[in-house]
Amino acid sequence: MPELLDALLIDLAAEGSAVDALVTDLDARAWRRPTAAEGWTIAHQIAHLKWTDHAAYLAATSPEAFAAELVKAAEDPENYVNAGADEGAALAAGELLTTWREGRRELAEALRALPPGTKTPWYGPPMSPASVATGRLMETWAHGQDIADALGVRREPTARLRHIAHLGVRTRAYGYLVHGEQPPDGEVRVELVAPDGSLWTWGPEDSPDRVSGPALDFCLLVTQRRHRDDLALHATGTAERWLDVAQTFAGPPGSGRKPA
Repeated sequence: MPELLDALLIDLAAEGSAVDALVTDLDARAWRRPTAAEGWTIAHQIAHLKWTDHAAYLAATSPEAFAAELVKAAEDPENYVNAGADEGAALAAGELLTTWREGRRELAEALRALPPGTKTPWYGPPMSPASVATGRLMETWAHGQDIADALGVRREPTARLRHIAHLGVRTRAYGYLVHGEQPPDGEVRVELVAPDGSLWTWGPEDSPDRVSGPALDFCLLVTQRRHRDDLALHATGTAERWLDVAQTFAGPPGSGRKPA
């Protein structure tokens, strides 16, 4: 739906601006500060966002060119993502920021231009423009969290977390599958306290399999930015295992974070 896509793209732009504000005034030394992702500096985090935005742009505008990227990923899956981050991180900070900003704008324009019903290829299943925007918002927020942690900055959670939480719920089965497990039958009831104190819910009210807690904590878990032991999430039934394998991003199982 055009209205849904427009709302998502507005929130995606806001999330990009929020992360942009974290790094705009950094000096050269701060750009090289290590983050929680092994071997990645703050520059690598921004370079990865630039790289994946461009990949999404290719998928939306030139499926043939994106297909060539899929071949590269299959040939060297371990180094494919790191190579893209390394290449971007080698750029001067001003050039990296400029190309990232331009890429964000170009991707939004490309997604708006797609005909209704279009599915674009991706490293996982093909996605609608709305799903692409949601995925980019999730990644922008997650890598922004890595940057904020490296800088010692606490970010105020916003209502944009709802998109990430929704993606976390929708990718429940995927988390099991990438760990070589079959998802259990039935739905999970998810009840999350939003930043404004309201309640966000998914799934049947009478399900014995449940997750509850702060929306921020759920988003930190499904993006693997915090260890479960450090979060105020409560699970029952099959949801216990789900919180161990939850993963919103495409690719092999992430290593997650160690307990604080």
